[in-house]
Amino acid sequence: MASRIPCPHCGLRPKEEFTVRGEALARPSPDAGPDVWYDYVYLRDNPRGAYHEYWHHTSGCRRWLVVSRDTATHEIHGSRDAADKAEVSA
Repeated sequence: MASRIPCPHCGLRPKEEFTVRGEALARPSPDAGPDVWYDYVYLRDNPRGAYHEYWHHTSGCRRWLVVSRDTATHEIHGSRDAADKAEVSA
């Protein structure tokens, strides 16, 4: 399957330029308890459908992105720079 990722900095690029790093989770506060940190580090959902993941544009701008992807169809719905707090856009 030839997927293309819409990088907000480089435009539409082939998925081979990226490295996937997993679910885009909100980091717990530093004073969160050990149970919260355990869940953050070790436990992951495996949903079917819409999913937000961290992707690194390793062969391009080298920025971290949050990519919205459907885990059932692998369709890419959009992306944003991971440093931005805005919603994912196509």
